[in-house]
Amino acid sequence: MSSYETPRGPVDSSRVPRFAGPATFARLPRLDEVGTTDVAVVGVPFDAGVSYRPGARFGGNAIREASRLLRPYNPAQDASPFALAQVADAGDIAANPFNINEAVETIEGAADELLGTGARLMTLGGDHTIALPLLRSVAKKHGPVALLHFDAHLDTWDTYFGAEYTHGTPFRRAVEEGILDTEALSHVGTRGPLYGRQDLTDDEKLGFGIVTSADIYRRGADEVADQLRRRIGDRPLYISIDIDCLDPAHAPGTGTPEAGGMTSRELLEILRGLASCHLVSADVVEVAPAYDHAEITSVAASHTAYELTTIMSRQIAQAREKNAQAPEETDAK
Repeated sequence: MSSYETPRGPVDSSRVPRFAGPATFARLPRLDEVGTTDVAVVGVPFDAGVSYRPGARFGGNAIREASRLLRPYNPAQDASPFALAQVADAGDIAANPFNINEAVETIEGAADELLGTGARLMTLGGDHTIALPLLRSVAKKHGPVALLHFDAHLDTWDTYFGAEYTHGTPFRRAVEEGILDTEALSHVGTRGPLYGRQDLTDDEKLGFGIVTSADIYRRGADEVADQLRRRIGDRPLYISIDIDCLDPAHAPGTGTPEAGGMTSRELLEILRGLASCHLVSADVVEVAPAYDHAEITSVAASHTAYELTTIMSRQIAQAREKNAQAPEETDAK
C-alpha cells in the first residue's frame, strides 16, 4: 500500500450490527477486497501435532467470531491500528491434516507468499507446530530473529513417539536450524510439571531464558516487560503466544491446560510494554473452542491478537512517516 492510500477499516458497527455479516478478524476487509495489506491476519486450521486434547483446528474461526466486539481505537496504546496501516484478513492456509511434514511445508510456502508482499503476519492457530514453518519464513526475510514464547510449556522437547514435528518440539527445531537469535530467546509464563530436571538443562543449552508465571506474579508486568525489552534490544522480534500461558480460569479452551498461569490482564500489559520492540510477525495458537465456555478463551485470544496488531501497525506508520520525511531532509541539505 502506498503512503497516500487511506486504509480500509472495519465494518461500521453503527450501521451493521456486530453479530451480522461474515466473521473476518475485527470485521476487517478480506485481503482480496483490498489487494495488498501491511498486516495480514491469517488462520492455520491445523492440529495434527497435538499430544493431548485436539480441537485447535477450530481456533482461528473462534477468535474471528470473538473479535467482532473489537473496536477501532486502542486506548491502552493510544492508537487506531486500522487507520495507521492496512490490516486485512487473508483467510486460512489449508494444510494437510493427515501428513505433518507436508503441512509444515505448505504453511511455510504460504507464509513466504504473504511476507513476500511486504506484509507482516498475525497468525491465528492451530496448534503450536505451525510456529516452526512461520519462523522459517520470517527468518528468510530478517535473518535469525529474537523470540518471545508465551506458553505454559517449553516446547523444546526433541521428539514425541519418534516424531520431530509436533506442538511440543518447534523451538528445538528452530534453534537447530539456525533461524533464531540465541542471544535473545525467552519463555514467558511457563509452569507446571516436567518430565525431569533435564528438560530445563536442555532448554538452557538451547539459549532460552525463562520467566515463569510465578515470576510475573511476584515481580509484576512492568518489570517483566522491561527485562524482556532489554534482552531483545533492537533485534527483529517474533512473538509466539500459546493461549495456555493463561491460567485455565482465563483460558479453559485449550489442549494442555496447567494451573497457576497468568491472568489475561497480565498478558496484555506485558505485550503493551513491548510496543517499542521491532515486532516483525506474531502468532496466537492452541485455542480449542470445544473446551471453552462463553468464549472466554477466544475473547482473550482476540484481544491478544489486537494488541499485537496495534504494535505492528504503529511501527509501520512510524516507518512510513520517517521514510516520507527523509527526502525532505535530503532536499534541505
